[in-house]
Amino acid sequence: MSQLSLDAVVEPNETKGIVCIRAADACDVESLSIYFTGLSTTTRNKRFMGARADVAIVAAECVAKASHPDHFTLLAELRQEGRGMIIGETLYAYDAAAGHGEFAISVADAFQRTGLGLQMMTAMERRASDLGHEMIAAETARANAEMRGLAKKAGFCDTGLDWQSVHLAKRLSR
Repeated sequence: MSQLSLDAVVEPNETKGIVCIRAADACDVESLSIYFTGLSTTTRNKRFMGARADVAIVAAECVAKASHPDHFTLLAELRQEGRGMIIGETLYAYDAAAGHGEFAISVADAFQRTGLGLQMMTAMERRASDLGHEMIAAETARANAEMRGLAKKAGFCDTGLDWQSVHLAKRLSR
């Protein structure tokens, strides 16, 4: 399993172990599926912008293009006693026609509001910038105050969209 050389290690107060952010690969499908299944209904709905029952398919899609340079999934993995457990993920895909990358992110309920989401977004932005991408965007429900707050902390601009959705965008620096 490849590991990104990032300063993205945190120690949650209620857990002994370290959290590493790393690139996902094909052997992560089962663990990612377990992770998605363990998310609360609210968190799962926010991640997928609606209910999804086919989390195994979603997990496979997240790592299917791991060898494609413009698509990647980063995992936050809690490492304890030689074992790892996924506690966060972000999926990134570059849209050449639109000229920007798009992403989706989730953090396990027990690790929300610990700074992990911001660290994952920073790692994703760094990798996208290293690929030469200049703009990154996402869409979220207007009611998803958590994602909007996280995006604001990460320097994204709310560019509007419609009464239900918000488009978030950020120019990447090199």
